[in-house]
Amino acid sequence: MCVFGIWGWGILVFFLGGMVLLTYFFNENMIIAQFYLRKENTEKATAWLNKITNYETQLNKNQHGYYNLLLGLMESRTAPLKSEKYFKKALQLGMKMSHNIALAKLSLAGIAMAKRNKREAQMYLSEATKDDKNKLLADQIKMMKAQMAQMDKQVVRGGYRQY
Repeated sequence: MCVFGIWGWGILVFFLGGMVLLTYFFNENMIIAQFYLRKENTEKATAWLNKITNYETQLNKNQHGYYNLLLGLMESRTAPLKSEKYFKKALQLGMKMSHNIALAKLSLAGIAMAKRNKREAQMYLSEATKDDKNKLLADQIKMMKAQMAQMDKQVVRGGYRQY
């Protein structure tokens, strides 16, 4: 259309084609759920994520891990110990961005610390440090290591923790 001088319709066709292409590679429900998750509105984010009924057929294969990561993040706000299965599934299915892999491993380290499993938590923290190449989660990793050091100082005597 642009070749024939109809610029308005040509730009509109390019825009619509780009939107179709974008929604094929990135599911619009997941994009909107991420938006609401960043705005701390978990109710709306959960509602948008629940619109995906069967992720294996509705999503591109590359998005399966990200879907489970989002489910894990949503579940970790209400029941942190139940979100472990989603983070493990996300790592199993694979994700392309290393900082998302690091986020999943950091969350698993937090869950392992909550279960008082120090060895597993250290393993996930070291893997998260390796995967966080751009140092986006460096502060969170440092804070988690400080919390792990506090675990060593806690001694249980007579049923009470003494610091």
